[in-house]
Amino acid sequence: MWGRRIAYTIIFILSTAILAVTGYLGIILFGTYTLDETELIPAETTTVVDRDGDELVRLFEENRETVSIDDIPEHVQHAFIAVEDQRFFDHTGLDFRSIGRALYRDIVTRSAAEGGSTITQQLAKNAFLSPEKSLLRKTEEALIALNLEHRYEKEEILELYLNRIYFGHGAHGVQAASRLYFDKSIDELEPHEGALLAALPKGPALYSPFQDMDRARERRNLVLGLMHRQDYLTAEETVNLQSRTLPEEQHSITSNPAYDTFVDMLLREMETRYGISEEGVLTGGYTVTTALDAELQQDLYETLTAGETYPENDMQGAGVLLDSESGAVTAVQGGKEYTRKGFNYAAAAQQPGSLMKPFAVYAPAMESGDYEPYSLLTDELLSYDGYEPRNFSGTYSGEVTMYDALKDSLNAPAVWLLNEIGVNQARQTLAELNIESEDEGLSIALGGMDEGISPLQAAAIYRAFADGGVYKEPYLIEQAVGRDGEVIEGEAVEQKRVFSEQTAWYMTRMLEAAVTDGTAAAGSFAGDLAGKTGTSQNARDIWFAGWTPDISGALWMGGGADGNSSSSTAASVFKDVIGGHTGETAFEKPESVAELDEPIQMAELGPVEAEMRAGFLGAEIELSWQEPADERVIFHIYRIEDGERELLEEVEGASSYTLSRQNLFSTHAFQVIPYNPQTRAEGEASNVVEASWNIFSRNGS
Repeated sequence: MWGRRIAYTIIFILSTAILAVTGYLGIILFGTYTLDETELIPAETTTVVDRDGDELVRLFEENRETVSIDDIPEHVQHAFIAVEDQRFFDHTGLDFRSIGRALYRDIVTRSAAEGGSTITQQLAKNAFLSPEKSLLRKTEEALIALNLEHRYEKEEILELYLNRIYFGHGAHGVQAASRLYFDKSIDELEPHEGALLAALPKGPALYSPFQDMDRARERRNLVLGLMHRQDYLTAEETVNLQSRTLPEEQHSITSNPAYDTFVDMLLREMETRYGISEEGVLTGGYTVTTALDAELQQDLYETLTAGETYPENDMQGAGVLLDSESGAVTAVQGGKEYTRKGFNYAAAAQQPGSLMKPFAVYAPAMESGDYEPYSLLTDELLSYDGYEPRNFSGTYSGEVTMYDALKDSLNAPAVWLLNEIGVNQARQTLAELNIESEDEGLSIALGGMDEGISPLQAAAIYRAFADGGVYKEPYLIEQAVGRDGEVIEGEAVEQKRVFSEQTAWYMTRMLEAAVTDGTAAAGSFAGDLAGKTGTSQNARDIWFAGWTPDISGALWMGGGADGNSSSSTAASVFKDVIGGHTGETAFEKPESVAELDEPIQMAELGPVEAEMRAGFLGAEIELSWQEPADERVIFHIYRIEDGERELLEEVEGASSYTLSRQNLFSTHAFQVIPYNPQTRAEGEASNVVEASWNIFSRNGS
C-alpha cells in the first residue's frame, strides 16, 4: 500500500517536472517565434554638427540618443533598479512575488490595472507590444521577457531599457532626458539628478518638475529613500541628497527656426546623395557634418525675415551663401516666412536680369580668345530683327570697353557681343553650369528666360569665378556617420572646369570694379568683394551675386507690386549680412595668370603747340601738349603732308616731342593722337599745328 503511494508520488513529481521543463521550453520556443530583435533597436536622434563638431540641430521622430551601459553611472542604474525592479539581478524575467501581489489586487479590483512588471517585462512591452492592458497581453509580455532573459545578459537588458523609456517633454532614453532636464550628458549626473530621472517613467507628466515641483520632489525623494533601504546610499547621503533643488528650466530640444531651410535641404540631400529617406534620417541616429556657420546663418535668417529689409511689404527674399573654397553651403534662407516643408525660394527659379551677363556673355566671349576686358564693344541703339535692347540711362557711347560695359551693366553692348559670339555659345556655357535653357533669343543676355535660375544656382555659378573657373555643385553634407561609427559613402559632388583661370581672374577684377564704382556700389564693405546686380523687367526681381576670398553667394528679393525696387537694395543687404563674417582679405592672383591693370584714363590733349629753332645741322621742332593724367597713355606723332598722315613716332606718358634736322625753310604740319594700348584704339586727334621759320624772329611759328 505504502509502496504504491510512494510510486504514485514519484510518478507525479516526475510528471510535474517534465511538464515544467516542457512548458519552459515551450515558452522559450514561443518567445523565439514572437521576438523580432530589430524591434529592440530604438529610433535614435540624428545630430547635425558643424565642422568643429559643435551641435547645430537634432532631427528625430523620438528624441533619443543611445548610450552604452558603461557610460551610465552606477548610481543612475541603482536608482532605476531601486524603484522599478528591486530583484532585477535575481529573477529570470518574472518576479513571482510582484506578480502575486499584482494578481491579488487585480482580482480584488476586478481589473487588469496592476502592473507588477519587471524591468525586462517593461522592455518587452515597450519594444514589442501595444499599450493595452489585458491578461492576454500580460501573458505575451511574460513569454517575451523570459526569452529576453534567455538571450541577453542583465546589463544588456538594462541598457536597452534605459535607452528606450520615455521621460516626458519629448525625451526618450536617459541621455535625451539628462540633456533636457539638466543640460548634461548622462555620465555627468549626480545621484540626486539620477534619482529624479528614475522617478519619471511611472508618470512623466505627473512627476515632471516643470509641471508640479512639489510632487516631483516627493517622488524623487521616494526613490532616494528606496536606494537607502537597498543599501545603495547611507542615511547621511540620503538626507543630504533629498535636500537638493530640482531643475526649474527646461532645456530646449526643438530646432532653431533659423535652420528650417537648411534642415529641409539636408534631408533631401541625404536621400539623393546617400539613399537614406527622411524617416531613415529621423530614426537612424546619424551624425551629419556640415559646413553651416551658425552665426552667419542666424544673421541671414534675421535679415531676410525682417520686414524693414524689404522696400515693399509684399516682397519675398532668399539667400544662399557658400564656402568659396569648397562650395559647401554655409547659410541658406528660403523665404521671408519660410516654414518647414514650405516653398523654398532659395531653390526656386526666378528671372535673373543682368545677373546673366558675366557667365552667359562676357566669360564665353573671353573664352573664345577673341575678346579681352578692354576690347571695344559697340554701344549703340540697334535693332536685331525687331529686338531693340536699350541702356537703362537711355544714352549710348558708340564704343565702350567690356570692362566699363560690365561695370556699369550696359545692355546694348552685352546684346551686341552675344550676337557676335552666337547664342549657341551662351547656351553651351549654361549647360556646363547645369542650366538647361531652350531660349534661343538674344534677350538671354539680359536674363530673358522662360525658367530663370535659382539663388542656389546663382551662388554656385558665381563661386566658380572665385575658384578659378571650376564649377562645383553646391552641397550641404560633408560627412555622414552611422550609429555604428561607420562613414556612409554617398555620391561624389560634381565638379568641372568651365572657365579658364585667366577668365575667372579677369572677371574677378571687373566685378570688383562693379562693387567699388559701378552698379553694385550701394552699401559698404571692408575687404575685397566682386559681384553683380540684376534686375528683371519692372523690377519684379532684384539680385546681387558675388564672392569674397571666403564667402560666395546670391541674394534675391522679389514679388513686389510697385516696381519701385532697385538692385542696389540687394547689394546693400548682401554686404550687411556677410560684413561681420569675412575679414579684410584680398583676392590672391594665381601665379599662372596675367594681372588686369587698372583702365587707362584717356583725357583731352588740349591745344598742341610747335616751336622751331635754328641749328647747325638744320632746324629743331618741338611739339608740346598738356601733360597726361595717366602716364600709360601713348601718343602717336604724325606728320601731315599733302593731306596724308605719316606716323613718325610713339611716345609714352610724355607731354612733348622734338624732331631734329628739319628743313629750316619749309613749313611743317603735325598732329598728335593719344592711343590706349589696352583697347588698342586711338583717341580724339589734336589740332593740326604748323611750324615754320620766321626771319624776323629767332623762333619758328
